[in-house]
Amino acid sequence: MSGGGPGEGPGASAPEEPDRDDVDPGDGRRETAAERDDRNWNELLQELRAVQTGTQILSGFLLAVAFQPRFAELDLYARTLYLVLVVAAGVATVLGLAPVVLHRSLFRKHRKHSLVHTANRLLVSQLVVVAFIAAGVPSLIFEVVLGRTAGLIALGVGVLVLLVAWLLIVRAGRTRDGRAPAS
Repeated sequence: MSGGGPGEGPGASAPEEPDRDDVDPGDGRRETAAERDDRNWNELLQELRAVQTGTQILSGFLLAVAFQPRFAELDLYARTLYLVLVVAAGVATVLGLAPVVLHRSLFRKHRKHSLVHTANRLLVSQLVVVAFIAAGVPSLIFEVVLGRTAGLIALGVGVLVLLVAWLLIVRAGRTRDGRAPAS
């Protein structure tokens, strides 16, 4: 008969063995590669939804600008800036929709890993374009309200704020040893 020590007898749990299917045993998640791809895809969709909302708001603002009475007074520089921002908003929208289109084309073809990889690149590209728009829209507004110098200063400040924010965000996301956390 057993000595009845801890971990013995009916109902006692066996010591945890490493899961052979765990894609990254050190991350504490205990998930297969397919489960990780599903999780990453769902996280990408949440990020795309957030960015798409901002893109739609900026696009709506830009589209409304052309129908304002003062639009006819804009000089060539301001009109060019406006049109570049409108095109960028269109590009950002397409980049945001592309992962969903890609998912539809790869649906049930067991290509989730490549879908997640490609969708991640598309999302990063979209973020860069939206950052450009986020710096450009205040520049356009300052240009129209206060003049060229104010518009250029607003553009410079916007770009600087975005770069500093991105650098701080990336740095905060790194582990102490300088590597990005496992995903």
